[in-house]
Amino acid sequence: MLVSILHRATGTALAIGAGILFTWWLAAAAAGPAAYAKFYYYAVQADPGDGLGFLINVLAKLVGIGLTWSFFQHLCSGLRHFVLDTGAGYELKVNRAGALATMAISITLTIIVWACILFVRH
Repeated sequence: MLVSILHRATGTALAIGAGILFTWWLAAAAAGPAAYAKFYYYAVQADPGDGLGFLINVLAKLVGIGLTWSFFQHLCSGLRHFVLDTGAGYELKVNRAGALATMAISITLTIIVWACILFVRH
């Protein structure tokens, strides 16, 4: 039941939250270099000396982590439902293991992606 609720909640989070961020990014890109530089400053790399900018930057990263987890949770849950649609995985132990696997895999993939984003430098 939890995985079903998470599937709906993550779909909503992706539709609304990611939609708003994507629209902000597109509007900033369309408005010109100054607007995009401001978007980049707040969303990606604010100066630690700028208290408000740094706080917004940290919150942006937390939202990014949340949306990344939402994406992977929604993806894994959708793949689990695809397997269930084939008629497999309805046994109680297999179903429970699949539900737990969706959560474990989504958390693991989120950690891997954000470790690469935050710690791997070009």
